[in-house]
Amino acid sequence: MCGIFMDREQLAERFAEAASMPRDVVMGASVITITGRNEICIENYRGILEYTDLLIRVQTKSGQIRLSGKNLQIEYYTNADMKITGRIQNTYQVWAKFSSAIIV
Repeated sequence: MCGIFMDREQLAERFAEAASMPRDVVMGASVITITGRNEICIENYRGILEYTDLLIRVQTKSGQIRLSGKNLQIEYYTNADMKITGRIQNTYQVWAKFSSAIIV
């Protein structure tokens, strides 16, 4: 496609490729790092929507991340990232629109 007909996301992806920069930096994509069944780190999130020991919902640029399990707790959170621990049983990404998240 010609540059004039690309949407912002396509343009940002092409820029990231051309500049050899990570997509999460250029596009603000969420980065989700899962370590075993007991730890998840989420980078580039927008806010915490729901927080119980059974369910945590997090708003991202592209939609929501839902974590369900037992004894869930947010170990820490900053404006940039958060760490969630507990017995994580399910993770769901609910897309608001086509966008990107990077799962490591």
